[in-house]
Amino acid sequence: MLKTAFQTTVIAAAIAASAGAAVAANATLSGDALRSAIADKTVVLKISGFELPIQYSARGTMTGRMSTVAAAFSGNKGVSDHGKWWVDGNRLCQKWSSWMDGETYCYALSQNGSQVRWVRNDGRSGSARIAG
Repeated sequence: MLKTAFQTTVIAAAIAASAGAAVAANATLSGDALRSAIADKTVVLKISGFELPIQYSARGTMTGRMSTVAAAFSGNKGVSDHGKWWVDGNRLCQKWSSWMDGETYCYALSQNGSQVRWVRNDGRSGSARIAG
């Protein structure tokens, strides 16, 4: 259960990063718009009372860091991790080195103001925001 909450958090962060793009209400992000919404942004996820900032570089790498308490709840995969992100059509895909068991997950993103709604390729969904 805690692992699932952590996975949801990581995914929400990725989606939250896309909130930086100037897009119409409930607009689906894709292609270059999605890429520019994520590149060089920091997304802060808030899941189960914990915050998880994730930085997405324009080079396609990402880094995340959480508190030791959050890490313990997430299955002790470490307080920080790094990985890669990319855009595949209308989806944001990402792969962490150890978080989320190093699996690749892709997310469809839609934006309404500063709020972002995400749906992961396995059906999980949530919301997020971008910090800057």
